[in-house]
Amino acid sequence: MVQEFVCNSLGRPFIEAPPFNLGKAFVDSHCCAPLIFILSPGSDPMAALLKFGDEQGYSGNKLTSLSLGQGQGPIAMRLIETGLKEGTWVVLQNCHLATSWMSTLERVCEELNPDTTHPDFRLWLTSYPSATFPVSVLQNGVKMTNEAPKGLRANIARSFLMDPISDPEFFSSSSKPAVFKALMYGLCFFHALTQERRKFGPIGWNIPYEFNETDLRISVQQLHMFLEQYQTVPFEAIHYMTGECNYGGRVTDDWDRRTLRTILSIFYTAKVIEDPNYKFDPSGLYYAPPEGDYQSYIDYTKALPLNPSPEIFGMNANADITKDQTETQLLFDSIILTQSRSSGGDGKSADDMVYDVAADVLSKLPADFNIEASMRRFPTSYTQSMNTVLVQEMGRFNKLLRAIRESCINIRKAIKGLVVMSAELEEVVNGILKGRIPVLWMKKSYPSLKPLGSYVKDFLERLHFLQDWYDNGTPAVFWMSGFFFTQAFLTGGQQNYARKHTIPIDLLGFDFEVLEDHEYRQAPDDGVYIRGLYLDGARWDRKTKLIAESYPKVLHDPMPPMWLKPVKRQDQSKRMCYLSPVYKTSERRGTLSTTGHSTNYVIAMTLNTDMPAEHWIKRGVALLCQLSS
Repeated sequence: MVQEFVCNSLGRPFIEAPPFNLGKAFVDSHCCAPLIFILSPGSDPMAALLKFGDEQGYSGNKLTSLSLGQGQGPIAMRLIETGLKEGTWVVLQNCHLATSWMSTLERVCEELNPDTTHPDFRLWLTSYPSATFPVSVLQNGVKMTNEAPKGLRANIARSFLMDPISDPEFFSSSSKPAVFKALMYGLCFFHALTQERRKFGPIGWNIPYEFNETDLRISVQQLHMFLEQYQTVPFEAIHYMTGECNYGGRVTDDWDRRTLRTILSIFYTAKVIEDPNYKFDPSGLYYAPPEGDYQSYIDYTKALPLNPSPEIFGMNANADITKDQTETQLLFDSIILTQSRSSGGDGKSADDMVYDVAADVLSKLPADFNIEASMRRFPTSYTQSMNTVLVQEMGRFNKLLRAIRESCINIRKAIKGLVVMSAELEEVVNGILKGRIPVLWMKKSYPSLKPLGSYVKDFLERLHFLQDWYDNGTPAVFWMSGFFFTQAFLTGGQQNYARKHTIPIDLLGFDFEVLEDHEYRQAPDDGVYIRGLYLDGARWDRKTKLIAESYPKVLHDPMPPMWLKPVKRQDQSKRMCYLSPVYKTSERRGTLSTTGHSTNYVIAMTLNTDMPAEHWIKRGVALLCQLSS
């Protein structure tokens, strides 16, 4: 729909990426105009640039490159000074990482003069889009980008056009040609899958990694080397080098590493070589083509479906809905950035709207929790750690409660002209107008991706949960999503068990049992009952008590109450199950906090299944404490 609109308004060239041509871009340049590569995830122009330099006679000492970063500025200056005199090419990579040096770069580019600069000198720059990159350099330079192709088919085809795979000598140099070509095709397929999974958002990868051609190039060369050195195929070695070092070296999240290993095992397996009917997915459309010449692999790739089904990625049909929602959200967020602040159609000014919202939020906020009264009623107890959990949670929520209350009071005063509208308050106003959680609140808040209205409602429910606990005593079923710091609650559950049975707490883990959908009024003798989790990427079958495929167009399934039973790790029951990570929000990624915990990841829970765990790993199945709506 959007493509059609752009095509009709501006023309087809604006929706079709032109083929990347370094030669044409070079012709447009001169010694005083830098050539700028605008980087995108999955693309690395260095190999293409080195090859082009070789063709133009610029290699060895005539082409010098430097990756910018801390302390690299003076070295870069020396390279540029040498290049200006001798007419060499200078490549400065990753300008976005050297923010403090960008003003110097701007000055250097402004001072370039045709009279004092060698005519053969060229300054090549690579950078991700960055607010600190000098605008004048951008305006005067020749700008290029080489985005990774979109779509599985285009990605595999591009890999085959890449050096060294496109080199006829390398392609046919293996002493085990059938094995090498089958595994190499599988590797190109794997490379395409790792890049294409990014479009599914957190279900694909928790963190959108920038796997690029360099990873594929070194993996192909290692595959060739290992096949030449060993009589049999050393699957363990190539699996480790590709999955743990080349691609795995970029992966910083343990659950993403598990996904990467699982996907790689589809392609690096003896079945690819031994079973002529082995397929990469249940549809049977994707497989390693039989041994042939280079062109036969290109022809097979071009015959693949243009729009692959989510099944090849290990996903179900709902994943496409998630992908489309993510892309639509990004589009609307970008449009909102361009929107000016104007009054609504009902004649209300922006200030009136903000004033009313602030007044509405203030009217709903309860008084702060009385920490001293809570400590008297729920004193620190050796046998009941949950008392401490309650008091600590009240303290955390009080800080957020005060931040919201004070900002709403001050906004109303600022609109009336009684106090100055500070930058912080201005940001809160913008948040309210856009229906988003203000940054001032988020600094004191638990993680949340909800819009403003839903966030306030959720916040009030959490306060009510704690107030109910204070008024009526420790609940039989805890709302796990309602905690500010969930790990403290889980540790409290284990601590109670450890003290009751005199077992060291560091020997304990949890066993997990999904209960019936009932209301429980009595707490268990050991462990805790919890509620409030959602299953993302699958559903919980109430009849079979197993994970099952999601219903069409139902993205999240509310989980029944669960029983977290502390047990010794050595006594945990071994059964067919899927180890599912639990996250606070659907974003899944977090940062490491000062407590040593991720700000998003909570715990891993075992869920019973009658299918191999790899099936659910590829689907990106996880439990969420809250939804984004």
